[in-house]
Amino acid sequence: MPEESAAPPAPSSAGTRETVVRIADERDVEALARLRRAWAEERSGRPVTDGSFEASFAQWARTEQPRRTFWLAEIGSERAGWTPIGSINVVEIVPMPRPGTRAASVGQVGNAFVLAAFADRGVPRALLEAVIDHARERRYRRLILAPTARSTAFYRRAGFRPAGETLLVLEPERPAPE
Repeated sequence: MPEESAAPPAPSSAGTRETVVRIADERDVEALARLRRAWAEERSGRPVTDGSFEASFAQWARTEQPRRTFWLAEIGSERAGWTPIGSINVVEIVPMPRPGTRAASVGQVGNAFVLAAFADRGVPRALLEAVIDHARERRYRRLILAPTARSTAFYRRAGFRPAGETLLVLEPERPAPE
């Protein structure tokens, strides 16, 4: 994963705790898996029984790390330690070169999630700003994403716009209609 500096700490409203956003690395895989599980359970309103999730997540992360940059939002302090509260990642898509054009990578934003208690405290915006800064540094031609219905307004406020009606999807496991 590329080296980048963390966003400057932003004081939180909880005393000396601060919120930081930084690039995650292989040492953060367990924390990312715990955060993903907590987020899924929060969304479903109940514990999710899946004893193999953490191992599956770790395998997925090992496979994805060469082409995906992960950010982790944490709250805490150097003295008390840090607690993960949100994450986002970007897959770098490098297009095939074409004669007469300058190749420019595209970033696909994915898997953005913030625990509900921190969603209204600027954490989603801080994570997205880290992604946008990364895209500018890497000189991506564009950032793309497939927002949920709940997150569309957030991304629109951040400057994302509809990309048209050109996306087609095929689910290979289902037979094609005749």
